[in-house]
Amino acid sequence: MNQLNRILAATDLSAPARHAVERAAIVSKDTAATLDLLHVANLAPLERLRQLIGATPADMEQRVLDTARQKLHDLAAALQQRFGVVAGTQAVAGSLLAELAKKTDGLSAGLLVCGAKGESVIRHFALGTTALRVLSTTTCPVLVVKQPPREPYRRILVPVDFSPSTLGAIRHARSIAPHADIVLLHAFDVPFEGHLRYASVDDDTINHYRIVAKQEATQKLHALRDEAGLTPYDSSLVVLHGNPTLRITEQEQERDCDLIVMGKHGENLLEALLIGSVTKQVLAESQGDVLVSV
Repeated sequence: MNQLNRILAATDLSAPARHAVERAAIVSKDTAATLDLLHVANLAPLERLRQLIGATPADMEQRVLDTARQKLHDLAAALQQRFGVVAGTQAVAGSLLAELAKKTDGLSAGLLVCGAKGESVIRHFALGTTALRVLSTTTCPVLVVKQPPREPYRRILVPVDFSPSTLGAIRHARSIAPHADIVLLHAFDVPFEGHLRYASVDDDTINHYRIVAKQEATQKLHALRDEAGLTPYDSSLVVLHGNPTLRITEQEQERDCDLIVMGKHGENLLEALLIGSVTKQVLAESQGDVLVSV
């Protein structure tokens, strides 16, 4: 199992972002990983205000950062009181993604946690900004928090496509939730099924191909579970025919999973999230939290 040593939680100090910080604290407590809170102040929207009050750029930046540092201090104190976790705090001015990448590398963080709303990583994912290139080079998994946290993760859904990144996704899932049950899901299609139907191949033949494909996938899933060091007592295997995104969001609800862990696809995170991949669709459509394992 990968040992999680350090967590960086990004916050814009809004109410939705507080959920992400609280989730980071729960993971920190559950794994004994060090927790750091980071606020990146964007001063551009305040330029007009600075001009109206006659402040210098340095004065405005200092005022904003002083306020942010006090709020971070209060937030860290609340986390310590509620969860018993001591968090470091940092407030800086600059570009969100650039500062996240810099701090993640500088702290050697093993997990970046952010909210799904506000000035967050997920907003940049959705917009497809080229600034995502900053994150495309990092090896740090990103946990996107959508729900108010109440307890450690209990059941994790890990969609499996048998790519090289799959094993890493399972290990990252175990590293942030060492006591959770893991559901390994593989959604499959019959190769060239559309062509078979176009060629008027009968349904019985196509169903036979589906049965064979499911058997092969099930065997591979068993082998993957063994390789990942999971057991039938802490994991379950699901093989379903159909669209991956649909099956993932269905199983999230049916199996009451509170976290989905998606492996990295493509050559880098930028490609995976900008080409309409399953990862991007699940980030948009899932109800619960999503960990992007990169």
